[in-house]
Amino acid sequence: FRHFHYQKNPIPQRIVHGTTIEILRTIFPSIIPMFIAIPSFALLYSMDEVVVDPAITIKAIGHQWYRTYEYSDYNSSDEQSLTFDSYTIPEDDLELGQSRLLEVDNRVVVPAKTHIRIIVTPADVPHSWAVPSLGVKCDAVPGS
Repeated sequence: FRHFHYQKNPIPQRIVHGTTIEILRTIFPSIIPMFIAIPSFALLYSMDEVVVDPAITIKAIGHQWYRTYEYSDYNSSDEQSLTFDSYTIPEDDLELGQSRLLEVDNRVVVPAKTHIRIIVTPADVPHSWAVPSLGVKCDAVPGS
C-alpha cells in the first residue's frame, strides 16, 4: 500500500481519463448479450409457430374433478363430435407403478409426428393442462 509523500512527488500527476478503455469497457459488454439474444429470439419464434391446418383439434374442458375431451374433427353421422370424460383414478384403485393424481381412466390418444391443436377451456374453476415430457403446459381461467 503506497502513501502519497509530498517530498517524492510534490506535484501529483493528473490523470483525467482513458477514452479508449472506457469505450471498450462499454461496447464489449453490450455486444455479448446481443450474441446470446439473437439465437434465443430465433428459437422462441420457431417454437411459437402456428400451424394453419392441424390434422386434429382436441378440446379439453376442465371440470372441477374431471376433464371432458372432444375430438371435433371426427364427426359421426349425427354431427356430434367424439366426446368422453376422463376421471382421476382413486388412490385405492391404483396398481403398482401408477402415479397418484396422474392416472386417469380414459387417456387422450393422439397420433405421433402430427400437428395437433389443443384448445383448453375451463367449465367452472381454473385448470391447467400439461404434458411434462413434451414441456407443454397451458393454464385456463374462467372468463378469460
